[in-house]
Amino acid sequence: MAQRLPSAAVLVLHGGRETGAVPPPPGPLNLPGVRMLPFVRAVRRAAGAPDGDVLVRRVRYAHRGWNGGRADPLHDAVTALDALREEAGDVPVVLLGHSMGARAALRAAGHPLVRGVVGLAPWCPPGDPVTQLAGRDVVLLHGNRDRTTSPQATQSLTARARRAGARTCMVTVRGGDHAMIRRAPAWHRLTAGLVAGLLGTRSLPGPVDEALRLPPTAEATLGTLDLDRLGARPHGGPAPAGRR
Repeated sequence: MAQRLPSAAVLVLHGGRETGAVPPPPGPLNLPGVRMLPFVRAVRRAAGAPDGDVLVRRVRYAHRGWNGGRADPLHDAVTALDALREEAGDVPVVLLGHSMGARAALRAAGHPLVRGVVGLAPWCPPGDPVTQLAGRDVVLLHGNRDRTTSPQATQSLTARARRAGARTCMVTVRGGDHAMIRRAPAWHRLTAGLVAGLLGTRSLPGPVDEALRLPPTAEATLGTLDLDRLGARPHGGPAPAGRR
C-alpha cells in the first residue's frame, strides 16, 4: 500500500539572538526551542496532526543568531521548506515563528509552499522587505508588555505588508510579555486556532477573518485586534467552504 502523503504542514521556528555564530545548544538547554514545545503540542491537536494528515516540523538552525546581512535563520527556513517539498510534494505550509524565528518566517514567506505566517512577538525591523508576503495570510501576535521586540513595529509591518498585497492582522495580547509566559494558555490556544484556520481545517475567529479581508489602503489600527475581544472561542469547527 502506498504511503499517504500529508495534506498540509506547519514549520515551527523558535527565537534566537541578534548575533551568534555557534549552533543553538541541544535539547533542554535550548530554551527558545523549549519555549515552543507547548505551541507544537497545541498546533498538533488543533490541526489534526496526530492522524498524520498535517505534518508539524521544527526548523533546525545552524547558527544561534540572525547575524546581520547573513540572515542565517532565513536560509535555514528555506532549506527546511525545500526539504519538505522533496518529502511531501506541493503541500500548503503555515510558518509559525517566535521573535527571531518570526522574522525568518516572514522573510521566507515568498517560498511557493507558504500559505501563511503566524508570528509571535515578532522581530520586525523597519527596513525589512514585505513584497514577499503578497498573496499570503499573515497574523502577528504581540504582548503590550513586550520589552524585547516592538509591538509598534509589528503594527507598522502589518500595514506595509497589506499595502504590498498581503492579507494581514495583528492581535494584541494585553499583559503579554516577550517570553509568552504571562497568559501562556491564551497564547497557546489562539496560536493553535490561527494555524488551523490558515490551513483551512478550522474556522478563524470572525474578527481575524474580517481583518484579513481589509483593503490594502486600510489604516494599521483597523487591522489591530484585542485578544480579549475575539470572543470566548479562539477557534471553531470546520472551515466554511470556499474560503481562500
